[in-house]
Amino acid sequence: MTQLMSSCKKILVVNIFGVGDVLFTTSLLRNIKLAIPGVKIGYVCNARTVSLLSNNPDIHRVHVYEKDDFGKLWKTSKIALLKRIMNFFYEIKDEHYDLVIDISLNKYSSFFALMAGIKERVGFDYKKRGFWLTKKTTLTGYEGKHVVDFYLDFLVQIGIPITERHLRVSLSSDEIAWAKQFLQEQGVKPSDRLIAIVPGGGASWGKTADYKRWPAERYAKLADKVIEKYHTKIILIGDTAEQVLCQEVVSQMTLPCVKSFGKTTLGQFAALLGQCSLAVVNDGGPLHLAVALGVRTVSIFGPVDEYVYGPYPKDNHETVVSSISCRPCYRKFRVADCAHHQCLQRISVEDVLNKIGELK
Repeated sequence: MTQLMSSCKKILVVNIFGVGDVLFTTSLLRNIKLAIPGVKIGYVCNARTVSLLSNNPDIHRVHVYEKDDFGKLWKTSKIALLKRIMNFFYEIKDEHYDLVIDISLNKYSSFFALMAGIKERVGFDYKKRGFWLTKKTTLTGYEGKHVVDFYLDFLVQIGIPITERHLRVSLSSDEIAWAKQFLQEQGVKPSDRLIAIVPGGGASWGKTADYKRWPAERYAKLADKVIEKYHTKIILIGDTAEQVLCQEVVSQMTLPCVKSFGKTTLGQFAALLGQCSLAVVNDGGPLHLAVALGVRTVSIFGPVDEYVYGPYPKDNHETVVSSISCRPCYRKFRVADCAHHQCLQRISVEDVLNKIGELK
């Protein structure tokens, strides 16, 4: 470990992206804690991912940056916006961080860190946005290796050894108790084998989230076949924005399932996943939640490269992809303009069922 790192007492990590991206940093956090006794780690995240970090024993303090809130204040009250920005600034400044690891790809955050008195600023120089960084890594996109490994490379750069390569999420006892009570009320016994199906995911893609989603009718057929073949119970999980999608799956099933969509916080969502022996998911945050919880997964990938954004590490996880020559077409944080989406359409129910059989 370098002299710089041995003298660091407080480190700030900045990642304002979605569930999967935040979970990808948890291995980085663990390695820092293992390498520097007594270090305190702060974390800047968005409001949606706070519950994934607030119980993490590696984190000293969570700072919430919500872009949408700042945008609303800009429209309603410039004075209120200025007050919010200054409060956030002094919240960071008063912690006296020695170093920031900035994964935001934002051109302002490293300057903000400089003004907050953080002397060492490490991050990606994406589209020349890293001008204020003291150590920068040129980035055009994540390709050739997993995103987690891109993040862990920062530790190599600053002299911290890498001894841990697993994602981590810590749930509260209340969330776990809620999940067990919910399942009991739905008639699920502790001895029952429970498999989760999550037909949504990919919320960070916004209006193009459908590009990452296997068709609802195939999830319905798959759920029926899994129940029949493996004599298991299926729980259908989704957030409030995915209720229509999940109901579409339910309406096309011929066998009953446990319905939890639209009924959970993110922490409760994760707690339900943690009670399952297997999760069938699309590429997205729920996949990485399941991986972090130690739940085996079968994940379905369309335009995104499963070697870069897939389960990490790959042990006890299977991915399903089609052999279409144009995939993966998501590169440099952009998805190709596609009219056919055959990368998902060509994946059959039997393809996914066979992968489940390899993990059963």
